[in-house]
Amino acid sequence: MALKTTKFDATDYLDTPEDIAAYLEAAFEDGTPALITAALGDVARSRGMTQIARDAGVAREALYRALSEGGNPEFATVLKVVKALGLSLTVAPAKAA
Repeated sequence: MALKTTKFDATDYLDTPEDIAAYLEAAFEDGTPALITAALGDVARSRGMTQIARDAGVAREALYRALSEGGNPEFATVLKVVKALGLSLTVAPAKAA
């Protein structure tokens, strides 16, 4: 009997603002730019990429490219997307190792 699997999609679990904040916080804690970009892309897709692009003032196709695997969004784009998601970035002292 073969094991049947399905592809994991984080967007299926990003239902509340708290879920989204925790997901992005984990990505930012990791600090890997590609992971942060991917997480922002997941959140934008969960909320509707077209609406997020409109709210951020970015062309939908450009936003897909910027937040895709291998994308390298400008910091201004990241800030626009975060704002369009109804979130804000904050700074805190780094935790001691």
